[in-house]
Amino acid sequence: MANADDFYAHLRSELQSIREAGLFKSERIITSHQGAVVQTNEGREVINLCANNYLGLSSHPQVIEAAHEALRTHGYGLSSVRFICGTQDIHKTLEQRIARFLGTEDTILYAAAFDANGGLFEPLLGEQDAIISDELNHASIIDGIRLCKAKRFRYKHNDLADLQAQLQAADAAGARFKLVFTDGVFSMDGTIAQLDKIREICDRHGALLGIDECHASGFLGKTGRGTHEHRGVFGKIDIITGTLGKALGGASGGFTTGRKEVIELLRQRSRPYLFSNTVAPSIVGGSIAVLDILEGSTELRDKLEANTAYFREAIQAAGFEIKPGTHPITPIMVYDAVKAQQLSARLLELGVYAVGFFYPVVPKGQARIRVQISAVHERHHLEKAVAAFTQAGRELGLIPA
Repeated sequence: MANADDFYAHLRSELQSIREAGLFKSERIITSHQGAVVQTNEGREVINLCANNYLGLSSHPQVIEAAHEALRTHGYGLSSVRFICGTQDIHKTLEQRIARFLGTEDTILYAAAFDANGGLFEPLLGEQDAIISDELNHASIIDGIRLCKAKRFRYKHNDLADLQAQLQAADAAGARFKLVFTDGVFSMDGTIAQLDKIREICDRHGALLGIDECHASGFLGKTGRGTHEHRGVFGKIDIITGTLGKALGGASGGFTTGRKEVIELLRQRSRPYLFSNTVAPSIVGGSIAVLDILEGSTELRDKLEANTAYFREAIQAAGFEIKPGTHPITPIMVYDAVKAQQLSARLLELGVYAVGFFYPVVPKGQARIRVQISAVHERHHLEKAVAAFTQAGRELGLIPA
């Protein structure tokens, strides 16, 4: 019979296997705030191409000052969940501001976006119902669906014909309510969901439509409202989940927004909401300031759009293969996990911080460097980054010399 020593030996063996396969993920340490340039614990300054800081707001003076003010007026933390004594006036203000920004009726805040998806499906749907999910949806969506007793159907990634087939299968299985759920933007490829067409298909089948907007809220669409604005279906999405940890300030916290009936039931039954501490006041105050900035001007999302177009064109001209698209997520395809790590390490030596992604984060044989462009980047940052990619790519035989 195995004992505790055997268990730890098993873990060591598993870790060694991960290392030998070239799949071990190491954490690099930075000692500065997020910005176009960050400082490593070795004292080096490097161009940052891998943060979710799409609009540069994680270190914006107005956001930081608002967080300080909320800290002074509302404290460090609430030491409570929302329904006991953890709801402040600023929490309700932020929830209504998010609803207004995204074109919905009400919003519920969570400690993390992972919790928003984890606590979404089980309270709303039961054994009589069906969830139809894109096969490349984020892990938090997958885990949330697993907690729900509804029937599960998966459609091939971004494949509208298969989506329709799965809806037909759900009807044939006698589903009462049907919910189609998809990432608005898929985090590994930067693919933007065809929400306009998905909405039409859902309407034909009497299905609800929900989207995860973590990589869209704040900058996608003409005024940064997200994928539904970008695709012309603003105000026509039933449920939206998202994060305060990326474009909307970069701290932490998540949300679900939609019809008031949905949000009210989540307040009553969503377990991550009922059993997790309130989002910290400083984050709430900073997030309100973020929305002030975004509602006042499109300057940051416009600059992000221009930076993205420049980088995508320049990196392809250098000889690299990227996933097509227009999103700031720019996957530079290497395919081999070891090569991806070698490229990432050489880039760091050349002054560029960009991380390799490989299995299990992406499918086997699809390793890449995922670059993420920000509005805080200036043209000289991007030019230097392309030059470093070019040098490293030639040295490693990834592009022609």
